Amino acid sequence: MTAPPTGLLVVDKPPQMSSHAVVARVRRILGSRRVGHAGTLDPMATGVLVLGIGRGTRLLHYLVGSDKTYTATMRLGESTTTDDADGEVLHRVDASSCDIDDVRAAAATLTGEIEQVPSAVSAIKVDGRRAYARVRAGEEVSLPPRRVTVHELEVGEIRVDGECRDIDVRVDCSSGTYVRALARDLGALLGVGGHLTALRRTRVGPFVLDEAHDLEDLSAQARLLALGEAAARFLATRTLGTEEAAQVAHGVPPSPSGTPGPVALLEQDGSLLAVAEDAGPRACLRAVFVG
Repeated sequence: MTAPPTGLLVVDKPPQMSSHAVVARVRRILGSRRVGHAGTLDPMATGVLVLGIGRGTRLLHYLVGSDKTYTATMRLGESTTTDDADGEVLHRVDASSCDIDDVRAAAATLTGEIEQVPSAVSAIKVDGRRAYARVRAGEEVSLPPRRVTVHELEVGEIRVDGECRDIDVRVDCSSGTYVRALARDLGALLGVGGHLTALRRTRVGPFVLDEAHDLEDLSAQARLLALGEAAARFLATRTLGTEEAAQVAHGVPPSPSGTPGPVALLEQDGSLLAVAEDAGPRACLRAVFVG
């Protein structure tokens, strides 16, 4: 009997497809019901979507908080209901006075640790229901600001489109940062409004676009990243001896590692046994991947 597929898979999400739809397609292609992702992308967005397959879904918990990198295009001079091109235009303002120096100066105030109000049309839950679902139902949604970190907001070229100005940017940021909200806030700082017209995620933690599979070319024979190999890219690791590895496989916590935070416990051959975290005289098993 063939063992069910297990591992991580990096895909390049195509435009106008939800992250949920990508998961559904990969389930069909790989013949596995256990598929999840490590952070949603808006339907209009493209790029890196990290999927957990089989027992790999348990590993996603340790990846969702990773920093991310995006390339994007922001339009100055138009505000929309969704802060992106999928929404209705609310206001149009002549942005012809905005030059590259103005844009870069405004962008500099949006870097570092900032308080960001997420876009109302977002996946954040409000009283148990997604904010975007409430907005689509006609409800007024007001989300509180959240502390996020924008490590870099690099402004590239600026292009003229009538009275609007389109700018290409590169954003390196913490998990939970909304690039749509950055476009909105950049436009507000410049006094002309703004929204996002294109978004491509190029990195999630250590996983980058160059290793992503094209969804159209994906087959049941696709090579998944082995759990040990994948975990070693974003977690501290500890290789166990044969006796302690056997104990961990039966649910017995190992001795402390002395390393703060979650640690991937590996067998001698590099296979992932478990993720543990120090808690007093012994470590605590957070997730077990064998048995």
